[in-house]
Amino acid sequence: MPPTIRFATQADRDMILGTRDVFDRVPEAQWTDMFLGDPRHHLALAVDEDRCVGFLSAVDHVHPDKPPQLWINELGVVDDRRREGIATALISAAMDKARDLQCSEMWVLADPTPEALGFYESLNATREGTHIAMFTFDVTDPAP
Repeated sequence: MPPTIRFATQADRDMILGTRDVFDRVPEAQWTDMFLGDPRHHLALAVDEDRCVGFLSAVDHVHPDKPPQLWINELGVVDDRRREGIATALISAAMDKARDLQCSEMWVLADPTPEALGFYESLNATREGTHIAMFTFDVTDPAP
């Protein structure tokens, strides 16, 4: 049976904190609480028998010159459950959320690997550009 897709609430806190194999790192209580407490942050969960087997995190945001958009920050599925349609179901749930929020579009940045390109193209997403460069700043260091 396919997992249930739902958006996380505070009731999912313990399950999120107990998840070890789908996020990049082990979830921490303070960051989980902050995420779940922010109405602009959205966490779609793929849950199978009280186990989180996939997730999609997104942020809805606005700019002074653009209507609301939903930005997908991360998408992950545990290794042993890949190729079951879980990622597609998570994207579909995010699209429904974007529509509910009256967003004009939903977008994601991805490394242009064959797997990522194939996945997003299979969903009829429109590719913008050919290369991605991400720059990060360590804000704990003094300014340059």
